[in-house]
Amino acid sequence: MHHHGYTWLGSAHELLKDGPRRPPHPEFGSSKVVPLELAHWLLKPASFIQGTWTDPDQAAEWFSAQARDAAASFVSEHDRDAVGRVVNRVASGEDMVGGWYLTGQRFLSVCLIACSPHRMRPELPCPGGSPRPGPTVTGPA
Repeated sequence: MHHHGYTWLGSAHELLKDGPRRPPHPEFGSSKVVPLELAHWLLKPASFIQGTWTDPDQAAEWFSAQARDAAASFVSEHDRDAVGRVVNRVASGEDMVGGWYLTGQRFLSVCLIACSPHRMRPELPCPGGSPRPGPTVTGPA
């Protein structure tokens, strides 16, 4: 089991366009906007992967760092304090997903998607191939 990390930052209006967020759409494979079904990140090109981790602590640190880096731009004060409890979810093989509206009508999506296999969609292939053994496969901290 490992997790792939994905981020998307863009216009909140892009989230309203269903088509590119669904696999049958011709733009799905090239669109970096977050898919409607989060497991469908695994159908996107491997080049979209921001990092891959077998260690839940390292995956959680990456997720938290992405949110912390953008926290000053969160529209809601409540959202600035809502980053936590990531490690237990990742360790149990769950996806971890965060989405925040930012100032300037932008939206940030940060996702850790479980892979090999995905709990809800085990038929989806791993876009990055099988991970090598070790605490961290790839990815920036």
